[in-house]
Amino acid sequence: MSRHVVKLPDLGEGTVSSEVVAWKVKVGDVVGEDQPIVEMSTDKAVVELPAPVGGKVVSLGGQPGDQIAVGGELYVLETDASAAVESAPAAAPAQAAAPANASSAAAARNGVAQPATAKASGGRVMASPATRARAKLAGIDLTTVSGSGRDGRIQRQDLDAAINDRQAGKAPAPASTPSGRQVRTGTEEIRILGVRRVSAQRVADSKRNIPHFAYVEEVDMTELERLRKHLNSQQPKGSPSYTYLPFLAMALVRVVEQFPKVNSRYDAERNVLIRHDGVHIGVATQTSDGLKVPVVKHAESLSLKEIAAEIRRVTNAAREGTASRNELQGSTITITSLGKLGGIVSTPIINAPEVAIVGINKAVERPVIVNGEVAVRLMMNLSSSFDHRFIDGYDAAETIQALKEKLEQPATIFIRD
Repeated sequence: MSRHVVKLPDLGEGTVSSEVVAWKVKVGDVVGEDQPIVEMSTDKAVVELPAPVGGKVVSLGGQPGDQIAVGGELYVLETDASAAVESAPAAAPAQAAAPANASSAAAARNGVAQPATAKASGGRVMASPATRARAKLAGIDLTTVSGSGRDGRIQRQDLDAAINDRQAGKAPAPASTPSGRQVRTGTEEIRILGVRRVSAQRVADSKRNIPHFAYVEEVDMTELERLRKHLNSQQPKGSPSYTYLPFLAMALVRVVEQFPKVNSRYDAERNVLIRHDGVHIGVATQTSDGLKVPVVKHAESLSLKEIAAEIRRVTNAAREGTASRNELQGSTITITSLGKLGGIVSTPIINAPEVAIVGINKAVERPVIVNGEVAVRLMMNLSSSFDHRFIDGYDAAETIQALKEKLEQPATIFIRD
């Protein structure tokens, strides 16, 4: 028999290993060429890897959460099974188990669907690795669970139903306090995998290795808000509205022309600080998989409208899980915003190997003194962090003061010297 060893390819710049997130097949499955086999996590995103050839799965190289080195064995196929795969109908079902009684056999002959069992031929339970892991944590024997998927495959909802049934029938009555209120005693173990694990590691490394210097300044956003509302009123009906982010990005482009050191990346292996002429702005984005930082490349070449459109495009791609590796790497300086949840102040963590990050906080109207008189102004704090190894406190302050001036006098954002 011919065995085809599939090795982990290089999934991105600087990747030396990748984490198994979920297997889409199990040992014994017959797969076709280009059929999705496994989800692997890089330091930026989860990547789905297809089979390079058809064949029968002989072995899998790890469990979810395991790290596999680039070039290491990922899984093994018996390639002499590929002919059967290629000649089989695309939707041909696997051999079903024999009906348990005469009535079910008759129903099967008449095309009436029967409740599926949890085992495939040969007695193996048909379920994904993630479902198996959840069942193990919950103490559920999958051989007792009926699967609603194809050929009896156990789906997530099948396991949920089994867990709920067990809890309804066997769970002890919860304890209560003298007041009669119930005491909650349950726990849940959540394994940290994929992008969430990588993100956690990256921010921990950044905080541990970089001496962060925080600098916060308040900004009068009244004039910028007036401009933003005016531009939004001129937009065609149904067009997306401008947020503060494209204005901040454009102002940042102008400021780094004055303070180029903040638009840098540090190469720790060579001990070299690399200043960039191009401004590639990372936009910290919350997704269901965790924090991602898609990148607006060459923001210095874009108009306000183009920057706004590009921010929407790359952040939507990040949230939907469709962003490419190129769209999730290469930033030279990052901006972050929690929108209406922005709070008064924050201490953002630097997106290494960059040396600076700027954050937007919540904008609120409050009374301030303007030309000796009390006036209501829209005020917002800029929260920034700098790598103190390369950016001195005075330089950081000058950078943020220049950014403040641009935002308070928004016409200057569009003026080039």
